[in-house]
Amino acid sequence: PSRTFHGNNRLLTFQITSHYESVNQGKKELPEYFNFASDVLDEWAQLEKDGRKPANPAFWWVNDKGEEVKWSFEEFGSLSKKTANVLSEACGLQRGDRIVAILPRVPEWWLLNVACMRAGIVFFPGTSQLTAKDIFYRLQASKAKCIVTNDTLAPAVESVLSGSQFLKSKLIVGQGSRDGWLNFKELL
Repeated sequence: PSRTFHGNNRLLTFQITSHYESVNQGKKELPEYFNFASDVLDEWAQLEKDGRKPANPAFWWVNDKGEEVKWSFEEFGSLSKKTANVLSEACGLQRGDRIVAILPRVPEWWLLNVACMRAGIVFFPGTSQLTAKDIFYRLQASKAKCIVTNDTLAPAVESVLSGSQFLKSKLIVGQGSRDGWLNFKELL
């Protein structure tokens, strides 16, 4: 049995489970290649654009001060495409390259995550509680070509950069600038 949820026709757990069971039983074809950004996000954005789906938030973020960021599927898709362009053009990353993101869960974290899916870049998230030693280990073990962090965490990252042989670019998420860093918001 399916029903609407909050007035919208959304798939419920039963429908999702049923879909995957039909794929497992060979009743539905599994795509050879799947990319969440283009196969899901862009499809929902197109439905919004065509007026076949109401513009509900695809992303809704609220911080502890009550500030909100809300994006429709169309906005989220567009921003993730711009972010993918920043990664490939300004940072010089290609499919299969690795990026380490040491950020709190700010909207840019999700943009980077989806942009990496879109561009085929391997996304390594790191908690903002990492020490300089932890950051160095992750940079070396992942062979990351790019690191993304914020103003607060940049000093810890900078303290270990001299030993990182693979890193080619550094992105900072913040309002100001920092020597040797690309500013994500300006590039976006």
